[in-house]
Amino acid sequence: MLHKAFKKHPALNALTFHSDQGCQYQSSMYQHELKLHGITQSMSRKGNSPDDGLMENFFGLLKTELFYGQEYKYHSLKQLKEAIEKYIKYYNEERIKSRLKGLTPNEYRNQALMN
Repeated sequence: MLHKAFKKHPALNALTFHSDQGCQYQSSMYQHELKLHGITQSMSRKGNSPDDGLMENFFGLLKTELFYGQEYKYHSLKQLKEAIEKYIKYYNEERIKSRLKGLTPNEYRNQALMN
């Protein structure tokens, strides 16, 4: 998934990536992909959610809006993966946020890059 993100959004290269200490972020393959693109990985300290509050908020929304109470919809991991990919696209390209001045995350990011 990281490989697709880097191809589609080359501006992601050479950033700092903040995450919690989840096993997916500690995997050597994941860390290798980050290093290939010059991305510095920053993991939160154990039990310190303010370090990764943005991602915690996103995953909380994803689980609430897409999964909790709807588990019956997904009959395979492939279906769940497709639903998550659609949600991420929706979240970034369509879902407006008052914190972002009524813009979608993509619109807000693009506006910040132009300044």
